[in-house]
Amino acid sequence: MDDIQLCKEITRLKQELQKLITIPDKDKSTEDREKEEELLKQINKLVETRDFLVDDVEFERLREREEDREMPAFLQSKFPSGLAEKGALQDRKVASKSQQTSNPFISKTGLTLLKDCCGFTCSIL
Repeated sequence: MDDIQLCKEITRLKQELQKLITIPDKDKSTEDREKEEELLKQINKLVETRDFLVDDVEFERLREREEDREMPAFLQSKFPSGLAEKGALQDRKVASKSQQTSNPFISKTGLTLLKDCCGFTCSIL
């Protein structure tokens, strides 16, 4: 949800900046130039925040994948071999399903958000 809000705010700021950029330099007031600078700083800050969120999600995804790989060994050490093998098979199925369903969803969502946020030809991002 934070990502969506950040994209909306970035889009709003970019539209505001675009209006200022269309004014010829010779016709810009000092106030227009200051506003332009401020908008660029705000956009940059929001992009950095969004990058942090994306990195955090990726870190969590990798951590969960590592936990999924370690689960069979954990089950083997805690439970009798028959139960551990059964649990490991179920965990592999669940991990496999989550990887199959989550990766396309995340990629599609990220691509959609990027398109909605700044388009594919965004010069600021």
